[in-house]
Amino acid sequence: MNRRRFLTAATASAAAVCATGPSALARTSTASDGAPLRTWFEATYRSITAMTTEFGLTADKIDVSGPSTPIPSPQTSPTNIGCGLWSTVAAAGLGVISPSLMHDRLARTVAAVERLERAHGFWFNWYDAHDGSVLTTWPENGSTVRPFLSTVDNAWLVTGLRIAADADPTLRPRIARLLEAADWSYFYTPYDPADPVAGPGQLRGGYWPDKPGKGEPTGHHYGALNTEPRMASYLGIADGSLPAEHYWHLFRTLLPGMGQEQEPEGAYVTIDGVRVWEGHYTYRGRKLVPTWGGSMFEALMVPLFVPETEWSPRSWGTTHQRYVRSQIEHGLDEEKYGYWGFSPANIPAGGYREYGVDAIGMQEDGYHSLGVVTPHASFLALPQAADEALANLRALDRDFGAYDDRYGFRDSVDVVTGRVSDFVLALDQGMVAAALAQQLRPGLLQQPFRTGGFRSRVRPLLGKERFSI
Repeated sequence: MNRRRFLTAATASAAAVCATGPSALARTSTASDGAPLRTWFEATYRSITAMTTEFGLTADKIDVSGPSTPIPSPQTSPTNIGCGLWSTVAAAGLGVISPSLMHDRLARTVAAVERLERAHGFWFNWYDAHDGSVLTTWPENGSTVRPFLSTVDNAWLVTGLRIAADADPTLRPRIARLLEAADWSYFYTPYDPADPVAGPGQLRGGYWPDKPGKGEPTGHHYGALNTEPRMASYLGIADGSLPAEHYWHLFRTLLPGMGQEQEPEGAYVTIDGVRVWEGHYTYRGRKLVPTWGGSMFEALMVPLFVPETEWSPRSWGTTHQRYVRSQIEHGLDEEKYGYWGFSPANIPAGGYREYGVDAIGMQEDGYHSLGVVTPHASFLALPQAADEALANLRALDRDFGAYDDRYGFRDSVDVVTGRVSDFVLALDQGMVAAALAQQLRPGLLQQPFRTGGFRSRVRPLLGKERFSI
């Protein structure tokens, strides 16, 4: 799109939103209109298959700016591999591919995962997507990569493997063997009431395993509850490798008096014998539980799989709804971009960074929107604001050409300059695929997280949750 056309379109779109409000704009589409959703899913899944190598691993990204078939990036991560697995299951569940093709693709990826080098039962953070070797040099610039075991990235691979096992019974024994050694207590620092700083009852960010014993841990723990690492917490609680009390040692906000984005309000309560600070922030008159940085996927990637809203409607369900509303109002009313949805993504001009709404994140200098809208954020918001999300996505396509008929929505759009990313990323396309599957066929990817330890151990915790909102 040339700059003159962009400025005209963007000005008209912003004026329409300011004049009529998002609800009027949303009347051009409805949540029940499945046709564009299915078309978008098919294009998104084509990007996943384009990113998946002959070896069977879904690479980190592809450049879709040219007319030729894109080449997958050299690198992949456990998260990317998990995205490929659940996207393939979603494609079969929606009838986009046949069950036999689903089996072939899942089996190829499982065979590749079986060949990957591991440590302490977990997978390293970066592999060569084309042969499965552990990366020690970054392909794009030659810098040294120190092999690392990431808590959150391993959680997303385990999520994908559990979904694959549920969808394809013939793969269950092989996947069960892969998961036998994945003991989440490896990342866990038990709670020490005498020294809760050193012993917080939380998960480390990860370990560099090249040191004797357990390896060298990160200097931080994942302390914030409303962030994507809670998937690892749920997985560990569900399989019994983490104590249930771990959930109550996570921060709804940091404690009063700690350095954070705003001084929280709330109260201390005792739940299951644990003293919990049930704090909240207030943004534009709306009480909610913040994330760490204020981005969309921190809050809303986990409920694609774990039915938090259903199991905790007055707590998780309420804060998810208010979080989405805050993202919408930040983009439309506070910054007046005319568009909304902010989450870590490819920088339109190249690179990667976090985007978000600073005021709804705990980090004092949190993630800022900077005029960069990320389409996957709108897909994550479908359960809370389907009409607004569809209208926002259509506007991004109409005004910027953000949708690619071959491979789905580009990763990000700078709505100030009009620059659209040349890339799609496996993580973000994986979220789009899962969100569309949930909208088109509710529960399609959730079965493994509604049964077993999730039902008997995780659901009761969410049922006891009482956010002070």
